[in-house]
Amino acid sequence: MNRIAFVFTSAPHGSATGREGLDALLATSALTEDIGVFFIGDGVFQILAGQQPQQILARDYIATFKVLPLYDIETFWVCAASLKERGLDENSAMVLDATVISPQALREQLSHYQTVLTF
Repeated sequence: MNRIAFVFTSAPHGSATGREGLDALLATSALTEDIGVFFIGDGVFQILAGQQPQQILARDYIATFKVLPLYDIETFWVCAASLKERGLDENSAMVLDATVISPQALREQLSHYQTVLTF
């Protein structure tokens, strides 16, 4: 069975990339159980709690990330350096119980996946 990684690198607002990635992630969960989800760069904003997208007339799909464990998707990593660069840290409120790891550890985890999809 292929191990599939979903890497979120873009901010949640301003484009549909994050929403499309989430849709692909949910669809893929029906095909395999070995999925890892990574948040790097501006992608860390995808799971930041307390956002109010309605203030900028955007769709609120961020809360949908909370349901991923119901689809047996339970492996989530967040880049510690990406958080720090954006004034956040591992204590920042997130909608998922994600593991914050160093960029080196993140690359090591990512290397275990045969397929990598970036959004």
